[in-house]
Amino acid sequence: MSKTFDTLAELAACVGQEVAVTDWFTVTQQHIDQFAAATGDHQWIHVDPERAKAGPFGATIAHGYLTLSMLAGFLGGVVQVRDVRMGVNYGLNKVRFMAPVPVGSRLRARQTLLGAQPLEGGMQLAWRTTVEREGADKPVCVAEPLAQYFI
Repeated sequence: MSKTFDTLAELAACVGQEVAVTDWFTVTQQHIDQFAAATGDHQWIHVDPERAKAGPFGATIAHGYLTLSMLAGFLGGVVQVRDVRMGVNYGLNKVRFMAPVPVGSRLRARQTLLGAQPLEGGMQLAWRTTVEREGADKPVCVAEPLAQYFI
């Protein structure tokens, strides 16, 4: 469920509401391996499928920071504001990795707008992003990213 707003003020009026839910995204071993190559984190639980079969999760799992790095794409893919010329990530208030993401998992994100603060030339928005794994009882990640949007 993506959502398009004409103005930042229109989006800011949604504080306290779930604004959008992404489509499902499948995490592949290729995603995990590429993240390992980019970050230098080659721990076996992520990149050695044979060894990981005998590990605690029965398969390789995505890096927590891989899941976290997906937040920008999750948000940008479902929330659009027509009068914004540029948006930048400003940081995070909180991050929790609550469950593993085994290879082959399907993830989606729920985007709730927590707050909106005016900035010179734009607005800073605080979000709660809840990343769900299909079929799981609890989220795999809950984070509160901050984004600055400029008109």
